Amino acid sequence: MAKSMGSKGKNLARLVEEKACSKRLQQEEEQRRIPYLPKDCITNILLCLPHKSLLRSMLVCKSWRDIIKSLNFVHAHLHRSDTILIFLSRLPAPDNIYSVLTSRPPDNPNYFSIDTNYLQSQNIPILTQPAIHYPRKSCVKFMEFSNGKCKERDYKISCLGKIRATCDGLILLENRIKKGGLIVLNPVTRKFDPLPLGTLCPPHNESYGFALSEVSGVYKVVHLFRDELNYFHCEILSLRTRVWRPLDGPEPGLFGWLGYRPVFAIGYLHWVPFVDHSDYIVSMEMDSEKFHKVALPTSCRTHDRILEMRGSLCFIAHEEMTQINIWMLEGLPGHAWKQTWSITMGCTFDMVPLLGLKTSGDIIFERDEDYSLYRYHFELKEIRRIEVQENLALSSNSYFAHVNSFISW
Repeated sequence: MAKSMGSKGKNLARLVEEKACSKRLQQEEEQRRIPYLPKDCITNILLCLPHKSLLRSMLVCKSWRDIIKSLNFVHAHLHRSDTILIFLSRLPAPDNIYSVLTSRPPDNPNYFSIDTNYLQSQNIPILTQPAIHYPRKSCVKFMEFSNGKCKERDYKISCLGKIRATCDGLILLENRIKKGGLIVLNPVTRKFDPLPLGTLCPPHNESYGFALSEVSGVYKVVHLFRDELNYFHCEILSLRTRVWRPLDGPEPGLFGWLGYRPVFAIGYLHWVPFVDHSDYIVSMEMDSEKFHKVALPTSCRTHDRILEMRGSLCFIAHEEMTQINIWMLEGLPGHAWKQTWSITMGCTFDMVPLLGLKTSGDIIFERDEDYSLYRYHFELKEIRRIEVQENLALSSNSYFAHVNSFISW
């Protein structure tokens, strides 16, 4: 009996070894048939792919996955990716309060619910989960621009809260489950992280900025808010330490309101501090965390905006009714505004600049009257209306400049 069991064990071991050897020979044969490509060549090919193709490519083999997840590749892909507009689109209203947390968009069961996954990550039992008195969820979408058209894409992510800021492919979301809370999310990788509570403040009396400190390589969230006595205060959170710290400033009188979202460019966050007739911007250096007053070349009016364009800060100002001037600031301090372009066309007073495209340098505008989108082509020196879907009509405040990336904090 013992000899029989020993013989069976040896036969089983031999079969396993033969199978492993056969598999190894088969893999070697396949490798001989597949042309060899150096790693650098594969990396350069993968860098040309959009984020959806890269997500599929990660499933091809371990070596491709390691390339795409490497820090050098992530940063190289970020700098090659074109800018887009990210926004929220309302979903149909649920039938009851509980379904707000569990609903999925109609006819598509593949949506990733930020709020449901947040509750699961906090290990909150279903019976003790808070009732969210909020009637509608939204899905996160984006628009990309090519050949005079814009294509609306869906990340297949749903959420309750609004977008408050964006930076390098990361977005800052309201956490409606936890009053006053925030969530950092990369919509491409679907990784998210809830942040600790800061100072609670009504939304119309606060502004959030999201930026990268180039010296430390750490992402920071800046919270600027106005108290009941109309004094402005600031606190900042590093995603490394995850602790809110109060900052000195801004000086009294620098800000009149917080309605314009800050723009991150040349290592600073920049705010336009008044609704109309702003003669300066307020800039906060992300390394030193100090506020600076920067004069504008001309007064900023209601439809004028500051944008980040190809690494510089851009000020787009309307002159009279038919001309738009474009000014560039390459750095602070020691640099001056330079007028680089003038756009002359028909009635332009209500054309609101939304986005500077990284690849072409063209500018996307929205007409305030009917929310139609336009693209100014610098090579053609003309502005053209962009074809959009019939049901897409959002105000300029609904869009955020964004880029699809694999960046992590």
